[in-house]
Amino acid sequence: MDVILAETAGFCFGVKRAVDTVYRQVQENPGRKIYTYGPIIHNAEVIKDLEAKGVTVLKGEEELTQARDGIVIIRSHGVPKRICDKLDSLGISYVDATCPYVKKIHRIAMEEEEQGRFLVIVGNADHPEVEGIKGWAGPKSAVVSGSEDAGNLALPEGSKVCIVAQTTYNYNKFKELVEIILKKGYDIIVLNTICNATKERQEEAARIADRVDAMIVVGDMHSSNTQKLFEICNHACDNTYYIQTLDDLNVNQLRSVETVGITAGASTPNKIIEEVQNYVRINF
Repeated sequence: MDVILAETAGFCFGVKRAVDTVYRQVQENPGRKIYTYGPIIHNAEVIKDLEAKGVTVLKGEEELTQARDGIVIIRSHGVPKRICDKLDSLGISYVDATCPYVKKIHRIAMEEEEQGRFLVIVGNADHPEVEGIKGWAGPKSAVVSGSEDAGNLALPEGSKVCIVAQTTYNYNKFKELVEIILKKGYDIIVLNTICNATKERQEEAARIADRVDAMIVVGDMHSSNTQKLFEICNHACDNTYYIQTLDDLNVNQLRSVETVGITAGASTPNKIIEEVQNYVRINF
């Protein structure tokens, strides 16, 4: 069997930076409690390993006060401005591990608000990255998750609008939604804030899926970018399987295929990817 592993599979720059930040804080602050505001990334295996090293995940704003004795690390997805303000007001030490590409959108949100523009965020409304961006944009903002949202967007005639995207959003879907909004005739500027790593990962996954008999997408079930990879691969290859770890792989599904492609989300550790790749190479 031929196995094709995507070159772009695994940790992206922002995720690696965030995870490394937590491990470094644990090492540099022995005896001091380390917290993350929400899971540092969307990967259960990584979170388990960090918890084994004493890292505690704060599940929400109401739990911030229990972190007065330690250091809070802001996750790669970022947080609304009010969370940073609350940490400051409570005098809690924190390290901002927000992905730099997400931080760029935060700056755009503040700048465009100052210019009087309404911010349209194309992304998944309940994703922490999008919640964080909205929290830097102020009240003049809205989240567009699909064509229905885009069609229902209604602003006063002549409104000044800035459109941005969740960094891990599907590039082709972003273009489709932008086209719908552009037809409304507002004074619009469009900033494609999907990170290059996401676009390259999606394009490579589509190319591989188009030429193999089966496709394996590895990543946490809560990972937005992995979910989008699965959608893209499943569109190109009917035999596409979404797994979190090797334990989820149904070997019977690969018995009759000759070529298998493997890709993985931006929050999937290389160890898990290698386990899947090696198992498929050795056993089929």
